[in-house]
Amino acid sequence: MKPISFKRHRFPADVIRHALWLFFRFSLSFRDVEELLAQRGIEVSYETIRCWTIKFGPLIARRLKRRRPAPSPRWHLDEMICWIGGKRMYLWRAVDDEGEVLDLVVQRRRDTEAALRLLRRLLHNQTIDPETITTDGLASYGAALDQLDLRHLHRPGRLRENNRAENSHLPIRRRERQQKRFKSQASAQRFLTTHAAIYNTFNIQRHLISRPTLRRFRADSASAWAAAVA
Repeated sequence: MKPISFKRHRFPADVIRHALWLFFRFSLSFRDVEELLAQRGIEVSYETIRCWTIKFGPLIARRLKRRRPAPSPRWHLDEMICWIGGKRMYLWRAVDDEGEVLDLVVQRRRDTEAALRLLRRLLHNQTIDPETITTDGLASYGAALDQLDLRHLHRPGRLRENNRAENSHLPIRRRERQQKRFKSQASAQRFLTTHAAIYNTFNIQRHLISRPTLRRFRADSASAWAAAVA
């Protein structure tokens, strides 16, 4: 991969990389990151950090996605309400049965066309075809799958089996509160797409593994991040 260029920036590349890691890795605001950098003697405004996330965040996310292994073919779809710019919108998300975020799209509607848009993005962007598609009881999923001739893969209305998708909303809710909600549909889509790629890289599920395995997974995540921001 071609190295990311940090030329024509007043701050060193290592400072920019560290600020991006802090913001996307943890539930911090721009002002929190500014405070943490100030503690290390680095005086940078939160507006500068915001500009860094807009400029470099999507690029890093694309690089991280290319390094990820193929996800599971068992998909879980769900939608959640978001208030963006004072308007009620819906975040449509898909994860696999291991919690890997497959794709997401912010939309104004909660209907068949919105479900169809998410499914088409998934089928176009994923490297493997689905074996099962688990959703809640929303009828729009079934109607969209009928149009795609995928109804035979549908497992609707199984709330317990769709807990994987429900639980995956929790990190988004934390970021939404920290940032005092998103300001526009475009900015929400940009941030959440970037956040998903970085979340996938560092989502280790430490309660399921031994301590030596945890150390190895952390080292792999750090290596993937270092390669993406190099």
